[in-house]
Amino acid sequence: MADKASTRAPAAELRLDSPITAIKGVGEARARLFAKLGIETAGDLLTNYPRRFEDRSRKSLLAEVPDGHQAVFHVHVVGVENRFTNSGKHVTRLTVEDSSGQAIVAFFNQPWLRDKFMRVKMHRAEFDMYGTVFRNGLEYAIELRDVEYDDGKGEAGLMMGRVVPFYSLTEGLSMNTMRKFMNEIVPRLAPLLEEPLPDDLCDRLDLMPVQEAVRQYHWPDSMAACEAARRRLVFEELFLLQLALALRRKHETLDVPGITFEVPDGFPEAFEGNLPYRFTDAQRRVVGEILDDMRRPRPMNRLLQGDVGSGKTVVAATAMAAAAKAGYQAAVMAPTEILAEQHYRGLSALLEPIGYTVELLKGSLTQKEKREVRERLAFGLTQIAVGTHALIQESVEFRNLGLIVVDEQHRFGVDQRAALKGKGASPDNLVMTATPIPRTLALVVYGDLDISVINELPPGRIPITTHVRPAARRQEVYAGVEALLAAGRQAYVVCPHIEESEKMEVQAATTLYEELQRVVFPHRRVGLLHGQMPAADKDAAMTAFREHEIDVLVATTVIEVGVDVANATVMVIESADRFGLSQLHQLRGRVGRGSNRSFCILVADPATAGGEQRLQVMETSSDGFAIAEEDLRLRGPGEFYGKRQSGMPSLKVANIVDDLAVLEETRREAFSLLEADPELRDPAHAALRRAIERHYAEMALATVS
Repeated sequence: MADKASTRAPAAELRLDSPITAIKGVGEARARLFAKLGIETAGDLLTNYPRRFEDRSRKSLLAEVPDGHQAVFHVHVVGVENRFTNSGKHVTRLTVEDSSGQAIVAFFNQPWLRDKFMRVKMHRAEFDMYGTVFRNGLEYAIELRDVEYDDGKGEAGLMMGRVVPFYSLTEGLSMNTMRKFMNEIVPRLAPLLEEPLPDDLCDRLDLMPVQEAVRQYHWPDSMAACEAARRRLVFEELFLLQLALALRRKHETLDVPGITFEVPDGFPEAFEGNLPYRFTDAQRRVVGEILDDMRRPRPMNRLLQGDVGSGKTVVAATAMAAAAKAGYQAAVMAPTEILAEQHYRGLSALLEPIGYTVELLKGSLTQKEKREVRERLAFGLTQIAVGTHALIQESVEFRNLGLIVVDEQHRFGVDQRAALKGKGASPDNLVMTATPIPRTLALVVYGDLDISVINELPPGRIPITTHVRPAARRQEVYAGVEALLAAGRQAYVVCPHIEESEKMEVQAATTLYEELQRVVFPHRRVGLLHGQMPAADKDAAMTAFREHEIDVLVATTVIEVGVDVANATVMVIESADRFGLSQLHQLRGRVGRGSNRSFCILVADPATAGGEQRLQVMETSSDGFAIAEEDLRLRGPGEFYGKRQSGMPSLKVANIVDDLAVLEETRREAFSLLEADPELRDPAHAALRRAIERHYAEMALATVS
């Protein structure tokens, strides 16, 4: 049934904001297919760029192409017949010829092709085919990829004799159909694009004009032109992003009056003197960066990152103590009650001995307990509040909130972070993460923050020994666990990760728990922890494990962050190939917290090369930042970090792994331009202002006004 177009504007009136149905040949049914690709307007289709290209610009003779190589051939038909193979398959055997010889092309179970190619032969028509040549002595065979001949409809030339684009598709939308639409709209819509980049920037960096770049990236004149067009589009995409981030930084931090904390010069040394250990050099450097920010008359906006066990909490505690000493309150928001409780215990041990009150506010407290905590916060009797989302409820008020610390920021939405910030008058903001973030991703996701990195571990940390074992050796693995339990240690067993369903993951954990308790460790105390348990039950399980009332804790990834039991020295991760690299590293970091040698055993039979590669990386590396870089390279930014949660923008052309050099170049150029024109008021930057408003208004990255 034909796809009837509706409410279509005349061809001459097609605009970038025209609905996709304004394009000839796009009706409601096809529009629904385009919508699956995120294409709703003509402009969306124009910026639906190819994902790869094949250079089919040169035509070759059959005799000159090496065995197993691909090429375009210009041929005519000399013979065509239908026959059956020994296995009963129908095959159409086509014999084609050029000036250098003949080749056979086989089509299976398409008997109607015989009549089609007989007509081609009868008209002595020449045509192009693209495929792989295989030689058997003097005979050639072609494994066909594409064939193109002039059918009189004016559609020839889209697949042969040029650099050919390949687009992302959805079921019901073919590559040829997509190319036909692109062939129609690119010449009509590309000239409507406004050039957002200043002329002097394009001239200095030798960047192709945007209209030409879009045309060349869809239908390149050559691979060199394609690469030049891509460089231009990548630069524009990353430049606008870096400008938006720089503007957000300016409007939220640089232009906002903040708290000037009175922090005495000897404060960090005095605080360290109360600790049972000494800071590492990296911790001292980062404490200095944070306290310098707190002394400035603008809000701090800093990301604190470091590997598992690098000592981020005590660094944050130093900042909280500085805020409290200056007469202000601090709040710590964590994504889970387990992590909030971990912070509460750690901060209480660090801060209460020196006179600062730390309180925990969480959803599972009784109404009376919550009310009493809120009252003490409102009257300023509590200096440090630790909690979950409970901290941002309307009923929670602070007397004088000066510092907020958000742990694992990517687990909170933008509104939640803003709600906590709104509890004070431009408080300083410190973001902590135990997930090492590759520098490339930090420049994109956290480009508006100052970044502090703790890049060394405290002395005396014993490296965790990691082994990969096949499922067939599971009995041997658990025998090793039993030996450690007999020595008085404790163990985690992490159940397989099931992305499709949290319910199925809970079932897997429950089944594993029952098997381990009944069959593997019948004489040991086995516990269970998963995300769907009531908060009180989770608390009870963790408390029992922490107090060694449980020997083996079977858990889902709920233990990925925040669980700290020094006596737990072995972790077994079942079906480890189902986890991402960074997640495996976070899980592994739950052991090795004490002075005993610790082990992580990855039980897996990887079915893919990627799964096997991840396990090899885990077995050979303990550097969280190196692992994060490899994870980003293997999985890409969208999978590495959820876009919606992290603020990761949707990039149409740029790849932040491959385009790091361009990303750094655009960052330098963006900050340089804003130094000269902080509000983009120069008429030469008017188009740039409009582009930022158009691309980043919804993401709230910047409001240029």
